[in-house]
Amino acid sequence: MAKIAQVEIFMADLKPKVKRVDAIQSFVSQETPFVRITDTDGETGLGYSYTIGQGGPAVMSLLQETLVPQLIGREAEEIERIWRDLLFSTHATAVGAITSLALAAIDTALWDLRCKRAGLPLWRMLGGAKDSVPMYTTEGGWLHIPTEDLVSDALDAQSKGFAGSKIKIGRPHLSEDRARLKAVREAVGDAYEIMVDANQSFSRAEATRRARVLEEFNIGWFEEPMPADDVMEHARLAASTSVPIAVGESMYSLSQFKDYLVTGGASIVQVDVARIGGITPWMKVAHMAEAHNVPVCPHFLMELHVSLVCAIPNAPWLEYIPQLDSLTASPMRMEAGRAYPSDAPGLGIDWDNDRLTAARIDGLSAMFS
Repeated sequence: MAKIAQVEIFMADLKPKVKRVDAIQSFVSQETPFVRITDTDGETGLGYSYTIGQGGPAVMSLLQETLVPQLIGREAEEIERIWRDLLFSTHATAVGAITSLALAAIDTALWDLRCKRAGLPLWRMLGGAKDSVPMYTTEGGWLHIPTEDLVSDALDAQSKGFAGSKIKIGRPHLSEDRARLKAVREAVGDAYEIMVDANQSFSRAEATRRARVLEEFNIGWFEEPMPADDVMEHARLAASTSVPIAVGESMYSLSQFKDYLVTGGASIVQVDVARIGGITPWMKVAHMAEAHNVPVCPHFLMELHVSLVCAIPNAPWLEYIPQLDSLTASPMRMEAGRAYPSDAPGLGIDWDNDRLTAARIDGLSAMFS
């Protein structure tokens, strides 16, 4: 085994290609912390996480001041031990978003390094359950988009082989959401999947009211109807509707997912590899969901999640929201509405080092050895 000899951290800020607005927020930028780990044999691994415009410097501070100094001299293959040691060293700030995002940047770098040393792509290293996955698109379903444009985007996606579209809901009145969904359903037909996402904007009373409308249109899932930390309200909602309830993008620990699964509050698990703290805990959530016969449909980060969903048997979808095109030499492979993980050793992301260097934010880089 090789020990960690050097760690570099830096952050890039990526601007969304389209305007992204949901019921509670606007996605103004993607602050992207990076961690590059080099071992004593000279092999490197590059990992990352993200925020949607706030908190990136706090993640970088936690990496620089607390987490990264603990890595030098550690055995790079001992990923589970490193992850747990780092988690408990930040016990006062865990479980929470800042700590999880910082841990994820380190953990994904360590998995990239492990896969490169083994000469294996991540999806095969973790199980190799399948070599492609169907996609649904979110990029044309944002809340501010006019109804006619929602319809056009869904039809365009359908023509390209996509099997579904996600529509943001949470307009001021139920009738507005209903009209938008009705227009899309009539355009795409019954065989095309429509998902909806409320981004935690409803009370249970309002979520129950809107779920009745969603049943009219055979909606694939009702995502984050209420604040994500309210497990029991989601369980009560799930018991009252035929629409599957999807949660997970706003949860940061294995135990939170356990509570949802044992109470029946989640019909779809949307674990996010950055927000859960990396690949190490992501796989635990995925296997726990499999034990409960619940599918995993992860949130965002398609260029990394494509390898994870292809590693496991219970992941029927990948969410299409492109985000790394400005930092990569080649995009994720897509054909006829399906995504394919790379066979290159590592995470499978074809980083362009010149672009990465150009995108760095001044004052948020550091080197440790």
